[in-house]
Amino acid sequence: MEMNFLAILVAAVSALVVGFIWYNPKVFGTAWMKAASITEEQIKGGNMAKIFGLALLFAFMLAFIMPTIVIHQMGAMSLTGGDPTKALPSYATFMADYGNAYRTFKHGALHGFIAGIFIALPILGTNALFERKNAKYILVNSGYWIVTLTIMGAIICGWK
Repeated sequence: MEMNFLAILVAAVSALVVGFIWYNPKVFGTAWMKAASITEEQIKGGNMAKIFGLALLFAFMLAFIMPTIVIHQMGAMSLTGGDPTKALPSYATFMADYGNAYRTFKHGALHGFIAGIFIALPILGTNALFERKNAKYILVNSGYWIVTLTIMGAIICGWK
């Protein structure tokens, strides 16, 4: 089993696509700006190349680790030290029987959703509490990551 770098790249780009839609003023953009106490002038004053470049880098980093969360077979592969050629013969038998088990878009979406709820929400929620942000801020930002991780998980797990 190898990591599919095209799937990882598409999953990373999906984070920007979801963000473009999610933070659009007609969706949650206006609510987010109000909850974050950000003005349109502040938004326009940012270095967009730097912001989107780093956002893509961070999304790629996240997509790169997602296979370990959404693909069960990564756990079996890790037991070989990442090199299946050094595995015992039972590994090949196991992978022949279970190599594609639960490798669907639907299953990846489920695990991505769970990661959003149990990883992204607590991290963003904790930061927001200490930043004295309100529930709307937490819901808009964590909602984005829950949707994004769901889509990333679907892409990475289902793409073979």
